[in-house]
Amino acid sequence: MTDISFDTEVTAKAAESGANASARFQERMAAAAARSGAIDTARVDHLASKVVKTINDMIVEEKVTYEEYNALKTWLIKVGEDGEWPLFLDVWLEHSVEEVANAHRKGSKGTIEGPYYLGGSPELGWNGTIPMRDDEPGTPLLFAGQTRAVDGTPLVGAKVELWHADDLGFYSQFAPGLPEWNLRGTWVTNEDGRFEIHTLRPAPYQIPTDGACGQLIEAAGWHAWRPAHMHFKVSAPGYELITTQLYFPGDPHNNDDIASAVKPELLLDPQPNPDGEGVRVDYDFVLDPES
Repeated sequence: MTDISFDTEVTAKAAESGANASARFQERMAAAAARSGAIDTARVDHLASKVVKTINDMIVEEKVTYEEYNALKTWLIKVGEDGEWPLFLDVWLEHSVEEVANAHRKGSKGTIEGPYYLGGSPELGWNGTIPMRDDEPGTPLLFAGQTRAVDGTPLVGAKVELWHADDLGFYSQFAPGLPEWNLRGTWVTNEDGRFEIHTLRPAPYQIPTDGACGQLIEAAGWHAWRPAHMHFKVSAPGYELITTQLYFPGDPHNNDDIASAVKPELLLDPQPNPDGEGVRVDYDFVLDPES
């Protein structure tokens, strides 16, 4: 693979990343809208009215001033200009949507998707190595397991999509200087439903702070850290797709993740890899049947 300088990567700007995230999201939603058909106006009326009423009630209760209102209006405009609506919504609201959407599941726990998912990553068989640069920094990680149904049936040919940030906290296609599919791949389980993913252990990182979301974080006195994590989408015909993230014990931000996405069931148990350098993790994905 071609070496690419890390110097370019660290010049990534929130506005550039945000604009890319917004554009990719709009593409996906346009395709989804074409499939979904008519809009349920009664549901839109109910939800939109409730949001507006809740905000107005808060304004009256907290006696919000025009100075505060205009500061909010200015900030909301900047969120749009920076393309950070996907980041804002995915960091501060998506965890509640995910909780509602997955409350019925009996299989593996889900969590938020986040703003940096891309479909169509390279397919690597059942035990391939994720695309990476020749000098990609990080501890080698073998992630192995089985994909099966809630009744224990191995799911042959299931797809396990993985994407994660590099050692500097950046995602390919959302920061300059990174190869197109860096640290993104799709594995197809074998005849036993098993997979072995060869990748690197990701590092904790801060969400972009030089844009509108960073302004909110600074003004509120919050931190911007996400614990180290790996993103997954796991799917098989006839079963519900699961979107999740997996985390590493001992990370200082597992308990105060800015995105509120960590769950006890999503913590891994890395062990020294007996067959090579780095660490090994064993983790199974259990899928619910489609209703």
